[in-house]
Amino acid sequence: MRKPTPEGGPERLVTLADGVFAIAITLLVLDLSVPPGLDSAAYHEALREVLPNLGAYGISLGVLAGFWRDHRMIFSGVRQVDAQVVLLTMLGLGLAALLPFPTTLVSDYGHETVSVVVYAATVASLGTVHLVLLLVITRRPWLCGDEQPRRNATYSALDMGSTVAVFLVTIPLALLMGPAAMWWWLVLVPVKVWLGRREVAAR
Repeated sequence: MRKPTPEGGPERLVTLADGVFAIAITLLVLDLSVPPGLDSAAYHEALREVLPNLGAYGISLGVLAGFWRDHRMIFSGVRQVDAQVVLLTMLGLGLAALLPFPTTLVSDYGHETVSVVVYAATVASLGTVHLVLLLVITRRPWLCGDEQPRRNATYSALDMGSTVAVFLVTIPLALLMGPAAMWWWLVLVPVKVWLGRREVAAR
């Protein structure tokens, strides 16, 4: 494989990523509000109406937190970055910054199939970029020097790949079942637990 010219250390890229993920998580909260000046009945009605927003916030918070963890893990042993690593990172950060938009679609129009499709496609795209970034860095050992990654690359790839697969499958499921396809996302919980146990057992 051709050895690209290093662009420097990863510190500024990691710092930028931390900032983008923090801002994206903060933007998720903007949909959580109750209008002022309501009487008791309207107040309780407004609280009921904000519940879908809370649910969408919780899902997206978990998604962004997981991808932030993955990003930190990918760069844990990196000492140099090249142009392709920078490009993939920026693409991933762009998708992370975009996630509040499909989150709003799901919270406000969760009954529409297209909202679920847009959300699933955004998460699957972000996961795919992270997976490609992991594979690129794994195949370029000169970017890491003598540093060893904190996590086995195979299990990292399986972890990220499971997220991509689940959200990709959501797209045809949503077209067949409608918004109920969102329940399919719960399958990630046992899958992640099983992968975590396998990784611990393999150490």
